[in-house]
Amino acid sequence: MACTDKHNLTLLKEFILMGITGLPELQAPLFGLFLTVYLVSVVGNLGLIILTKIDSRLQTPMYFLLRHLAFTDLGYSTAVGPKMLVNFAVDQHTISFNWCATQLTFFSIFIISEIFILSAMAYDRYVAICNPLLYTAVMSQRLCQGLVTIPYLYSVSLSLLIIMKIFLSSFGDHNVIRHFYCDSLPLIALLCSGAHEIKLIILIFSAFSLVSSLLIVLVSYTLIFVAVLRMNSAKGRHKAFSTCGSHLTVIAVFYGTLFFMYVQPKSAHSFDTDNMASLFYTLVIPMLNPMIYSLRNKEVKNALYRTWRMCVNKGLPQRYCRFGSSPP
Repeated sequence: MACTDKHNLTLLKEFILMGITGLPELQAPLFGLFLTVYLVSVVGNLGLIILTKIDSRLQTPMYFLLRHLAFTDLGYSTAVGPKMLVNFAVDQHTISFNWCATQLTFFSIFIISEIFILSAMAYDRYVAICNPLLYTAVMSQRLCQGLVTIPYLYSVSLSLLIIMKIFLSSFGDHNVIRHFYCDSLPLIALLCSGAHEIKLIILIFSAFSLVSSLLIVLVSYTLIFVAVLRMNSAKGRHKAFSTCGSHLTVIAVFYGTLFFMYVQPKSAHSFDTDNMASLFYTLVIPMLNPMIYSLRNKEVKNALYRTWRMCVNKGLPQRYCRFGSSPP
């Protein structure tokens, strides 16, 4: 990368994404695979958003937070997925300078928000199991709004800070991004100036976000585990564990992937392994989350059943064929 002469720096108009694979024979199969994954993710997350919004029996703090989890899943998978699919279908894997900045902005906003929404869901489970009599009072509408508003404001502020630091810095004439989307670290590798400062900012805020959110999760589930052990009823213990099962599964998959990506030794990193891990948390996890909450949750399955029953019953007027409706 030519960065020696400041006056000879190239004004970049686009970047070239290396993509997932350079093998032409794999382009069509991978396009079909990831198109299916993305469409399932969109349908699943949109379904959860609509179901938890309209069904009257899902108007609880837990499903309010689940709706925002589905929203963030849909957000960051959509920031990456469509452009990746387009690149499978064309020969030139290019992305414009402005669209690259836009993609990274939205991806960062939604992925950071998801981290804190997952920790808010852990706190919700703690209150439900450890203080069930105070649950309605503690998990008020005002608190629930704050538990999602603060992460959104924090993620927007942090994302804009990082984006401005990166895209207002000097790039050289090398514009190949070693990734299938515009991620911060591959972009920083192309910078001619300010790379160390930006890396430090990302490191500090990433560590704060991961550690603080994970600490909330660990403390919440430690207190839940102690409370469950003190229960005399086996039925009560089973109900408590089943209540937390879906969220624990999502937490394990999400944080496990992030730690694999960012905590493993630098010598263990490779282009292929990083791509596979990135694919998992940008496309596969948003597809899995609605499945986990739908298949393991009786209330969601019952809401889906009520919806299906209403809509297949053609004897009802059309206005009753909607989520959570009841005939007069």
